[in-house]
Amino acid sequence: MAAVTPEDVEASSGANSSSGTKIVRIAAGLIGAPYRYGGESPKRGFDCSGLVFYSFERMGVKVPRTAAEQRRAAERITRSSLEPGDLVFFRSSKGRVDHVGIYAGDGKFIHAPSSGQVVSYGYLDDPYYRDHFVSAGRFQAL
Repeated sequence: MAAVTPEDVEASSGANSSSGTKIVRIAAGLIGAPYRYGGESPKRGFDCSGLVFYSFERMGVKVPRTAAEQRRAAERITRSSLEPGDLVFFRSSKGRVDHVGIYAGDGKFIHAPSSGQVVSYGYLDDPYYRDHFVSAGRFQAL
């Protein structure tokens, strides 16, 4: 599957989602940064919620630090309502919400997958993510 570029996101976003588009651009600029558990900076690397925390912080939006806290704090939206900059949440096989990504548009999201990997695009229709998807959320400050 082809990667979505920040320009693609900008072209497909409506006027009301300009902040979401900027968050996607910030996150897209971190593609290739290493995964690091507890990481929340380009120098240290990122875990999934650290990537969200960092990207939103660059826009002046305060969000909680963990995926579970981010899910609780975000306004729930339907998958069909997703816009760039919204969050997508996933549940592990242990039943906890423990993974989050930033929706980039066209069924793609940016995330820090796991140890040994790098910040990259994921796809909501990938069988793993489709089966583990829990909910989507939006922060009203956007």
